[in-house]
Amino acid sequence: MSAMLFTVNVVISYKPSIRDPEGETIYRQLILKNNYSMMKNVRAGKFLRLLVEAESPEKAVEQVKQACLDLRIYNPVVHEIEVFLHGR
Repeated sequence: MSAMLFTVNVVISYKPSIRDPEGETIYRQLILKNNYSMMKNVRAGKFLRLLVEAESPEKAVEQVKQACLDLRIYNPVVHEIEVFLHGR
């Protein structure tokens, strides 16, 4: 099988048990002060979109997961990541 290009998304956010000061500030200073009381919480994070050459979509996702860990793009002690193909 020849390599193809895949777009892979990564969402990095604090684990639920870790405080999220940025999310808390957005919630207090923007959401509540502007009468969006139907919204009950905000968690902020980082979003990455990578174009990856791989033999399959599964391999592209696995390569990105491994790269994020190897390159310390996130801290597994305090962050969690979601890695998925763009458009799925």
